[in-house]
Amino acid sequence: MVKIGNIEVGEFPLLLAPMEDVSDPPFRAVCKENGADVMYTEFISSEGLIRDAVKSTQKLDIFEYERPIGIQIFGNDINSMREATEITTAAKPDIIDINYGCPVKKVACKGAGAGILQDIPKMVEMTSEIVKSTDLPVTVKTRLGWDDNTKYIEEVAERLQDVGIKGLSIHGRTRKQMYKGDADWSLIGKIKENPRIHIPIFGNGDIDSPEKAKLYKERYQVDGIMIGRASIGYPWIFNEIKHYLATGEKFAPPTIAQRVDVCKRHFEFSMKWKGDVLGIVEMRRHYSNYFRGVTHFKEYRTRLVTTMDENEIYAILDEVSQKFGHYEFA
Repeated sequence: MVKIGNIEVGEFPLLLAPMEDVSDPPFRAVCKENGADVMYTEFISSEGLIRDAVKSTQKLDIFEYERPIGIQIFGNDINSMREATEITTAAKPDIIDINYGCPVKKVACKGAGAGILQDIPKMVEMTSEIVKSTDLPVTVKTRLGWDDNTKYIEEVAERLQDVGIKGLSIHGRTRKQMYKGDADWSLIGKIKENPRIHIPIFGNGDIDSPEKAKLYKERYQVDGIMIGRASIGYPWIFNEIKHYLATGEKFAPPTIAQRVDVCKRHFEFSMKWKGDVLGIVEMRRHYSNYFRGVTHFKEYRTRLVTTMDENEIYAILDEVSQKFGHYEFA
């Protein structure tokens, strides 16, 4: 049984990656219903938290059915991160996660996210202060390094473990790579081979099928897998991987009716959490993902992203179910 601190998270846990503008409560809800073991929130700015900014504090919303859940924070100032940790602890998540992996310019080039990979001593000091500021288990999500010349992840893993983190998720790319090229899990595998490492190590990057999950589990001996982009519009991937690992057999891909059903559930959660206007508007980014690969879906998407009528959205989704009911996915 894998544990993050004293929290049991399964024999081979599948973690939902924290994704900005994606991993909100409605999306997390459908992922949880479809097999995700550990959830992480979107990353939250430490500066936003200590200034009580609405956009940041709203991301602290978590629900009992999501547990175990981690709230992820980011920032470049140690004092702000310490204070944000105390605010986050008060929201009562199961885990606090530190984002040392976000590659986007507005974050990394200010020394936060993956930017801190250019200053490993500061990364270690900040982590130590965060661990001391909470009684919750602290985990870290990071990358191999800033670029090909600074892949210090093996040293980083040891040093972060030494200051008290209880789990480490590693995306198999450098910051410079962003999301291009293939994720390299070889260094993740080396960390797992290190006899000094006793915290769980979770691999992240490019896991988009049950077969790949099984291959990487066996090849790199990770304790679990964190899934990000492959779950967008396809929360079934969690249960598909679990089933394949247990039986060696693949589920048939979800039918149109199943896609419509989960899309409706997602929309329902969105309306409940965000209200009538935002619930409708922010759901728009998800329709294409749920029906990716369906030819002639464009007309329905156009209608879905232009109406502000809740009942009409449900009606259009029912139309999709009837129109494409016999559609077969490869």
